[in-house]
Amino acid sequence: MLPQLRWPTPDGLPPRAMWITLGSVIFLLVISAPLVEFNLLFLISKLDDLFMFILRMFEKPPPLDYLPQLFEKMLETLEMALIATVLAAIISLPIGVLAARNATPHPIVGQITRDLLSFFRALPELVWALVFVSAIGLGPLPGILAIAVVSIGFMAKFFAESIEVVEIGPIEGLRATGAGWFQVRYFAMLPQALPDFVGTLLYVLDHNIRAATVLGIVGAGGIGFDLINSIRYFEFERLIVILLAIYLAVTIVDRLSDSLRNRVISGGGYRHGS
Repeated sequence: MLPQLRWPTPDGLPPRAMWITLGSVIFLLVISAPLVEFNLLFLISKLDDLFMFILRMFEKPPPLDYLPQLFEKMLETLEMALIATVLAAIISLPIGVLAARNATPHPIVGQITRDLLSFFRALPELVWALVFVSAIGLGPLPGILAIAVVSIGFMAKFFAESIEVVEIGPIEGLRATGAGWFQVRYFAMLPQALPDFVGTLLYVLDHNIRAATVLGIVGAGGIGFDLINSIRYFEFERLIVILLAIYLAVTIVDRLSDSLRNRVISGGGYRHGS
């Protein structure tokens, strides 16, 4: 029988099983820290070096002649993320239907699809970028494909989970009228799951912009190549400009996606309404 971890308890205190579980986790973390060379005292002793590294970024004025190239690279990064997200969204819709247990044409098809999506998610974008760069060469295209593959793994999984929890009423109503397999999924399941899918799409876009900023490290386009070169050649005045540009781009897109996500989710409340 599993220990009781529910809180609050009748006496208002955390259950004993929760304290034991928390203590066990902390103990395991402490004894495993040397395996990854994590030393808190060493980290504290290096705070001065970290502070000096940050100060060196502000020793020289920002290179204004680099701004046109920075704008071009940031635009390329945003385009990579946007194209990859749209491509992944188009592909994820039918795959999500195949992966959903209540929508797949056969349980074997659903299991194979879920296993394939797990494989897509298992490797990070940087590894997929290395694969595509080796296969088709340098440039933004390998970066787009790498981001799209990982995005498909996540988006199709979330979409399948959204389909699996749709209300049964509209589905039974359509089946009672003689609707076929495709009609039930298109007219009953898809409209209910679509608000969740759009919310997931915006979250994935937010993540993909961050992912696209580092893929240039392996030659897959974007600002990452300039970023790693600035660190490698100690061009700190250029590094701070790149970091600020990435921060501004991510923040602006994050604010826009939050606004759109709130509109979509609030507008999707009909699914559980009357």
